[in-house]
Amino acid sequence: MVKRWISNPRIALLIIALPGLLHFLTFKYIPLLGNVIVFQNYDMFKGIWGSKWVGFDHFVTLFTYYDFLRILKNTLILSFYRLIFGFPAPLILAILLNEIRHMFFKRSIQTFLYFPHFLSWVIVGGIFIRLIDVNGIINDLISMLGLERISFLTESRYFRSIIVWAAIWKEVGWGMIIYLAAIAGINPNLYEAAVVDGANRWKQMWHITMPALLPAIVVLMLLHISNLLDTGVEEVLMFLNPLVRDVGEVLDTYVYRVGLLEARFSYTTAIGFFKSVVGLLLVMGVNTLARKTTGESIY
Repeated sequence: MVKRWISNPRIALLIIALPGLLHFLTFKYIPLLGNVIVFQNYDMFKGIWGSKWVGFDHFVTLFTYYDFLRILKNTLILSFYRLIFGFPAPLILAILLNEIRHMFFKRSIQTFLYFPHFLSWVIVGGIFIRLIDVNGIINDLISMLGLERISFLTESRYFRSIIVWAAIWKEVGWGMIIYLAAIAGINPNLYEAAVVDGANRWKQMWHITMPALLPAIVVLMLLHISNLLDTGVEEVLMFLNPLVRDVGEVLDTYVYRVGLLEARFSYTTAIGFFKSVVGLLLVMGVNTLARKTTGESIY
């Protein structure tokens, strides 16, 4: 009986998928029940059942917080910067790298580019801080040109650019792998037929490579959009200081400050719930738009 079940392709696939399903059930779906504390004044000693219910008070506190609009604005601006500059970077890099025909040189560059992904933000932040410090290499070059040294780390106008370019440097190689995998799945006969028809490299890229990458682009775009309010607490904290807090305070750092340092668990959970609802609405809207404009979508 057991042997006959295992020989059934559908049952075999279910058995293979079971560990992954249990993982998501245990660590993703069951913890969602804990979101009930957004409607409570949660006390860790009393637990969920003993904590006082307060309704929507935490949301009212969040939306009436005197600095909420500035924090939300900082979050949106930084997220849009990362979307505009960070999202196309892996795609462009993958297309350029795909044009390299020397395999050893190509694989060496690919390894060099995705290696920073495995570094923690403490290391990456330390590298960038040493580079752009007043006495760092960048300012040494500026000084050699006869210009005045710039305090990048203490001037608000440079803060967002530093965060965005540091994030691109760290993650661009890892994101590039997804597009390279999609490019590897393109039928080579399409390129051969295009060459016979007289298409140059640019036309091959525009009419063969890009349409083949469209499904991956749409999926990754939706993933980026769903995390629009997630700017990443680690990278921001690495460069955040009181002199740039006017542009550097985002929802993630605010949650860290009032949640971890002040132990306001219900309040910070309400902020996370707000971010999740916004992300869900954005995914649904952009998915509908993508389906109508490109024919590609995730559902």
